[in-house]
Amino acid sequence: MHFKKEFDFVKLSKYAYIFSIALTIAGIIALAAFGLNYGVDFQAGSNVDVKLSKTLTKADIEPVLDKIGIAKDATISPGESRMGIRFTKVLTEDQDEQLKAALLKLDGKSSMEVNTVDPEMAKELGRNAIYSVLISCIGIIIYVSIRFEWRFAVAAIIALLHDAFMVVAVFSIFRLEVSLTFIVAVLTIIGYSINDTIVIFDRIRENLRFGKQKTREDLTNLLNHSVNQMLMRSLYTAFTVFIAAFFLFLFGGESIKMFSLAMVIGLIFGAYSSIFIASPLWLFFKHKQKPNRKAVKPSKA
Repeated sequence: MHFKKEFDFVKLSKYAYIFSIALTIAGIIALAAFGLNYGVDFQAGSNVDVKLSKTLTKADIEPVLDKIGIAKDATISPGESRMGIRFTKVLTEDQDEQLKAALLKLDGKSSMEVNTVDPEMAKELGRNAIYSVLISCIGIIIYVSIRFEWRFAVAAIIALLHDAFMVVAVFSIFRLEVSLTFIVAVLTIIGYSINDTIVIFDRIRENLRFGKQKTREDLTNLLNHSVNQMLMRSLYTAFTVFIAAFFLFLFGGESIKMFSLAMVIGLIFGAYSSIFIASPLWLFFKHKQKPNRKAVKPSKA
């Protein structure tokens, strides 16, 4: 089987695997050394969102917190019209009232909203987040196994786990905050990634039906041809969503900033893995397949 000159994705995948393995190792080291920077959703404590009528700096707030006796547990994120104060311990009602009164002295038009997560709720949210990712992966394995052969399913799930872990690794390495919106982003990324992967797999399966693959080189050429056929469609789909997520990250509020950033990172890795991870993995498993040798009956003269 001969195809016109196209990008050799199988050859390029070798460099992609080196890059992915290197980033995976860096992510594992970062997770082992630092873990994830959990937000208040997964970590017991109080998160105070302050709406301001004038700009207050970190230096303005620290003496107030020190006076109440809660400065050592606080992380202050100042802004122009809003300020976030995260506490690793749950604030008591008395501390809430003292903080509210102190902020009103600094800014008479300020308003304060306190969100609290107790330790048991934080643990439950963490467990549910893990279960949601695992259940979605199991569902995808079943779906792809029914629609395609098992080699496609294994390659797809490895690519999905790769995408999810790449996002987790980047957030761990750069100490970005992980909240419930991060989990939503990971699940959304899995959905986009499997869609992109299935589109390519569908073309590979279609070309398999109409082609005669006798050697490994034939299979390699077929895969390269299939990916080249779907390349622009995959890139256009990913790029369209990427643009929306990117501008949400630039201009969106603080509450969706980490969601948007996780989406941006995940979409890049999702498109990358569909082309350079999932498809070459299927080829690897296919190469390992034992040929189906049928007995050939001698022709009658």
